[in-house]
Amino acid sequence: MRCPSRSRSVLLLIDGGIAAVVFGVSLLVLLTSDTRPTTPGGTAVAVGLAAWQASCLLWIRYRPGYALAMAAAAGVGLEALCPALGWLGLVAAPLSYVARLRPPRFSLVGLGLLLAPTPWKLVTGDWRDLLLAVTALGLSWSVGELLRAREQRRCEWERQVRARERERISRELHDVVAHHVAVIAVQAVAAEDVFDEQPAQARAALGSIHTAARAALTELRAMLHALTADDGTDPNGPQPGLAQLDALVEAVRAVGLPVTLRREGDCGKLPGGVQLSAYRIVQESLTNALRHGHATQADVDVRYDDGVLRLEVVNDGSPPARRPGTTGGRGIVGMRERARLLGGTLDAGPLPTGGFRVHARLPVGAAR
Repeated sequence: MRCPSRSRSVLLLIDGGIAAVVFGVSLLVLLTSDTRPTTPGGTAVAVGLAAWQASCLLWIRYRPGYALAMAAAAGVGLEALCPALGWLGLVAAPLSYVARLRPPRFSLVGLGLLLAPTPWKLVTGDWRDLLLAVTALGLSWSVGELLRAREQRRCEWERQVRARERERISRELHDVVAHHVAVIAVQAVAAEDVFDEQPAQARAALGSIHTAARAALTELRAMLHALTADDGTDPNGPQPGLAQLDALVEAVRAVGLPVTLRREGDCGKLPGGVQLSAYRIVQESLTNALRHGHATQADVDVRYDDGVLRLEVVNDGSPPARRPGTTGGRGIVGMRERARLLGGTLDAGPLPTGGFRVHARLPVGAAR
């Protein structure tokens, strides 16, 4: 079971604190119990054994089997010098650590080995001492196992979160690259058509292809870096938002699709996640109009009021082709998933009068 957790220095401080508490309890019992050693030498040996048993907690994470064995060996001496400490001293604490760090097939062996000699309590005490010894070991193992199971659930949850995040980033990558590739494809066709008759226009188209290719490579590197970075930061600057819609519209216009952009409301202070999703929805809608719809006109309407951001992208082209048994292409599914993750909705489909419409409703409050 491995997953990101606390740093070694923090773990050492925690283990040191618990070891200090264990040693403090042992020392208190050694100095106040009626069964404590009667000679200074015996007391010194008992204190040393208690210190050694507690210190095992400082390295038990790295060698749990050896540490538990050393703690049990020290406990044998403590059992002989001061039975009031409990069975084998406070060996229950290292046992709980082992159950926390290792699966039951390992920790149960340790529990069995520590339980095997407990009948000795019937020789030095009575059945109550035996019951206390068995109960203390059983409870310590149970606590460690519960903590291990909880940590395992936490690690599994973190793995699922990371998997969902990587899936989200892959959708980002699809959206970005698909848009730029669509621009490159359209510009390449335009350059080929006018290459001989209008070389200046052909060079302009090739320049647009160069710009789109560089932009695609830049965003591709950023996305791939995000897939492997530990902190998920983007080294190439912030993600696009609603402020970049003007540049997006201009790029689409440059490849021959007239686009009208209308805005209503103050969108500048919306959360970054909402702005990014809104930008990607508009980008995907225009990309679909370019690649699949053969549209000649597109209208983009962005409106924010009453805590809701509404997007509408309408074009006069044909709807994208659907595969049998599906409700839309990956682009539409991705847009709908974006809206759902923000607590919103997205509808996409052909208009009765012709053309295609994408309408998204993104509640801003749900994304804060």
